[in-house]
Amino acid sequence: MLSINTIVVPQGAEYQAICRGLAKVKIDSIQVIAIPLGVKQISQVLSDYSEQINNSTNVLIMGLCGSLSDDYYVADSVLVKSCQDLSHNLIDLDAKLTGELQQKLSINLVAGLTSDRVITQATEKLILAQGYPATIVEMEGYSYVRELQRRGIAVAMLRVVSDDLCGDLPDLNQAIDSQGNLQTLPMAIALIKQPMAAIRLIKGSLTGLKALEQITAKLFSS
Repeated sequence: MLSINTIVVPQGAEYQAICRGLAKVKIDSIQVIAIPLGVKQISQVLSDYSEQINNSTNVLIMGLCGSLSDDYYVADSVLVKSCQDLSHNLIDLDAKLTGELQQKLSINLVAGLTSDRVITQATEKLILAQGYPATIVEMEGYSYVRELQRRGIAVAMLRVVSDDLCGDLPDLNQAIDSQGNLQTLPMAIALIKQPMAAIRLIKGSLTGLKALEQITAKLFSS
């Protein structure tokens, strides 16, 4: 039996995918905390869920990510062994907990990069890959790992690729408000402005979310 007490995952579709995966294997003993996109609201989140978090010993951060490598494509799942922010501050995930998950899932360990915004251009991903020893990019990892570890909590991170190096995405950064919420109208405008990129985003997201649901079910299956 896995020792995970709590899953932390971005709110919305990613949270729903995790819940569907847990429901498939009839698991209701894991608390799932939905967090805003990015880390702007991290202090508020940790305050709002302080009791649940402080009662956790092992936390798993889950969600989608972008690939910075030709070796990883949409729907690939990875375990993050370390992550760093854009200032090159590096933090390691819990080796014991990560090893436990790898033994269950048999997926690769990678280094992650936590960005302060959505990386939408394939060329920018290539530039990041040259500047950082990272394989995937996401928006929450480094800060949440740091703050949870400060509370004495073991943290692991599992991500599923939803966008790779095969093309660009619409720029959704203006659609994310200061609370970390994705706003419908600005998002729709961004999609309309770049229809081909929008199709790529939608297809990648749907495929990635399905894979996220499946890997959740596999992880917690008996």
